[in-house]
Amino acid sequence: MTLSSFLLIITLVIPLSLVILKKIRMDVASLLIVCSLGIMQALGLPILGRPNAPQEAVKAISGFAQPVIITLIALFIITNSLERSGIPRWFAHRILKLGGGKINLYIALFALISAGLSLFMNTLAAGALLLPTAMEFARITNIKPSKLLIPVAYGTLLGGSATYFSTANMIINDLLKIADPSQAGLGILAFTPTGGLIAIAGIIFLWLAGNRLLPDRESSLEQNQARLTGSQLEDFYSLGDRLWEANILPSSPLKNLTIRDSRIGMMWGVAVAAIQNGREEYTLPYPDYILTGRDKILLVGREDKVLSMKELGLEITPVAEGVHLTPRGIRVVEIVLTPHSKLQGNTLKELSFRQRFGVNIVGIRRLNRSYRTDIGDMVLTFGDSLLVVGDEDQINRLKHYNDFILLEPNPADQPINKRVGLITGLTLLAAIIVSILGFPVYLSMLSGAVVIILLKATTIEEAYHSIHWQTIFLIGGMYSVSIGMIHTGLAESFGHSLLTITSPLGSLGLAAGAYLLSVLLTQIMGSQITALVTGPITIGAAITLGINPQAIAVATAIGCSASFLTPFAHPVNVMVIGPGNYRFRDFARVGWFLTIISFIMLMIGMIAFWKL
Repeated sequence: MTLSSFLLIITLVIPLSLVILKKIRMDVASLLIVCSLGIMQALGLPILGRPNAPQEAVKAISGFAQPVIITLIALFIITNSLERSGIPRWFAHRILKLGGGKINLYIALFALISAGLSLFMNTLAAGALLLPTAMEFARITNIKPSKLLIPVAYGTLLGGSATYFSTANMIINDLLKIADPSQAGLGILAFTPTGGLIAIAGIIFLWLAGNRLLPDRESSLEQNQARLTGSQLEDFYSLGDRLWEANILPSSPLKNLTIRDSRIGMMWGVAVAAIQNGREEYTLPYPDYILTGRDKILLVGREDKVLSMKELGLEITPVAEGVHLTPRGIRVVEIVLTPHSKLQGNTLKELSFRQRFGVNIVGIRRLNRSYRTDIGDMVLTFGDSLLVVGDEDQINRLKHYNDFILLEPNPADQPINKRVGLITGLTLLAAIIVSILGFPVYLSMLSGAVVIILLKATTIEEAYHSIHWQTIFLIGGMYSVSIGMIHTGLAESFGHSLLTITSPLGSLGLAAGAYLLSVLLTQIMGSQITALVTGPITIGAAITLGINPQAIAVATAIGCSASFLTPFAHPVNVMVIGPGNYRFRDFARVGWFLTIISFIMLMIGMIAFWKL
């Protein structure tokens, strides 16, 4: 073993040991490895490049410029927009009906759906697409995300072993064609029989044993789960007790007046929460909205105040019990005055709150009591919380003020935003299709993210907040380890040693060795780079020994997809770490079972379908 190889092993083992001992986080360990390898190369050691070539230390950070990083950033933006549309909530409710309340079945369903998606699209994209649905499902059922997100990740990996469209599988296919001598490539269904066996067995295992093996841990995003929904927030302010529906009669003097000119809030002390127009759609009471005889006004106020408005030509009835604004598409949030707020000591009327901030206040909570009538005349004080109705742009602007803190509710009961859902869905579908046709995945997904921002399905601020930087740092940092293993010759040396042991065992022995070699290296290097390292070794060995190189190529590729043992073995594993609040050992606890199951099914597949 060379000095460079030894230093690389030490640089890898020490940070990962600290992770296992819970001394540092995985992303911190990744950055520590980057710095260590870069410093050694800068000092002249041949870790990442030629000896005495400090300029090649830049390779330590080259992982942050890899296509997978761009793909991940784009997918975070796209899935954030998809989540805002409400489509994941729709899927989550459908899965809830299918599972019948059994957590084992829910685990299997998420693994099955993610495996099915990965048959036709990039593995990472499949995981990113299902992640919001899994999180929403966790909110609905109170099942911990840690029970669902590893099945999502592993489901995509299991499905990826059965499809040609997995990146590692395509790389192995290309390596067959450029082997010496050149070999016939693999057909589009070459991976399906053997990979299908593995996927089925893996999903059945997760169904039967997943609940026992997966951690039951509070999510790092538990605060998001603990938020009240909009409907619950309305109930907290007892809004339904003061909610009324007013039809505008033909003789009403309010006809053809704007909301501003009607002066309903100013004259009667009630708030206009929403308008139901003639198309049966609910809209916000914008000041310039012109009332017509087809409109229904949703009012918030005390009974005597509201009923006295009949003299304005209104037919007034109480809204049915249990009816809320949020499911009708009206966005409700809560703001709390800060200790040094300049709004204290003033009334909403004195502040011209509606004109100044562009939103309606429909309730005030003070101590343990809610107020919904004549709230415009109440003097605001520290500790007051206000129930706000407004559109997305208006509410987003409130975040920039220092006089109050904005508390957004859980969006679980909001209706599907058809416009955002249509834009995001069609954009994602187009990106997937062009990727399948051969266009670079990173470029198609990045283009999709840009389109979504330009069409205002999401804002650039929300796009920045949607990026999981822990994932980015972990993947970008670990890429330097792959460079080091290749450059120091550690990967090739390890590969030849393993094949030397397994090759004398015959064709099945070589297939087993190819699988195990790929499995072990992919836990550190990632599947794409592992395929480039192990593919030439295993295919060359098969040609030399006169063993079917296509069969060995399939075994090698499937080993690259068996990224079950470590969180950084595949980007889809990294992606679920934060939302699931996973630890290093959580992946190994489930992953070693799946690795063995995959090995057994691979051997069966090699015998049944490849006649080894």
